[in-house]
Parts: sequence; structure tokens; C-alpha cells
Amino acid sequence: MLVLSRQRDESIMIGDDVEIIIVDVRGDKVRLGITAPKSIPVHRREIYDAIQREKSEKRERGQQQEKEPQARQEKEPQAQQEKEPQAQQEKEPQGRQEKEPQAQQEKEPQAQPEEKPQAQPEEKPQTQPSK
Repeated sequence: MLVLSRQRDESIMIGDDVEIIIVDVRGDKVRLGITAPKSIPVHRREIYDAIQREKSEKRERGQQQEKEPQARQEKEPQAQQEKEPQAQQEKEPQGRQEKEPQAQQEKEPQAQPEEKPQAQPEEKPQTQPSK
């Protein structure tokens, strides 16, 4: 680490684009002014650390989301193999259950909406062709 001593209104250059100026010194606090291109992010350390934590959490969530579909794809064939024997056993009871609601519908007539008579076009009397 490079350690430099500076007084008020003196500066430090980092490369050709970044300048750090000592703006004020009060007791144990130093105020800095930083001039840098917009393409170079400048943050206080605690803000920088928070940004890095957030990026890390997003990456972890993204990796978990990538792993979840893979795990589902691996589990689905196993689940289908387990369900197939059960599905064959359940087919018979399901068939009975499907018939029961139909029987209930026959026993309990449902109210049907009233049908409005449709206006029929007037019939013209047919005339016989003259001979």
C-alpha cells in the first residue's frame, strides 16, 4: 500500500483520469474531493461492500434457479415411473366417479334458461303458375 501525506487543497493523481483532492481536515476527519470519469464507479467502502454482497446474492439466486429446473427434470422421470403403477390402479375408481356425477345430473334436473321464441319470417302464400 502506498501511503502519502497531503495537506488541504493538495491532490493525488491515479492514472491520467482520477484526481483526489484534500478538501478539508477537521480533527480526525478528512474531506476528499474525487474527480473521475463516469465510467469509473466511485463509492465509500461500506457502499461498495453492500453492492458486492447484493451482486453475490443475485448470482447465488441465479445459480439456484438454474439448478432447480435440472433437479425437476431429473425427478420427473422418477415420479412418472412411480405414478404409472398407481395410475393403473386408480383408473377403475376414477371411471366410477365419472359416472356418478352423470347419474346425479339425471336425477336432479337443472333449471334451464327460458328459450325465447324466435321471430319467424312471414310466409308468403304460394301462387300456382298460370297455364
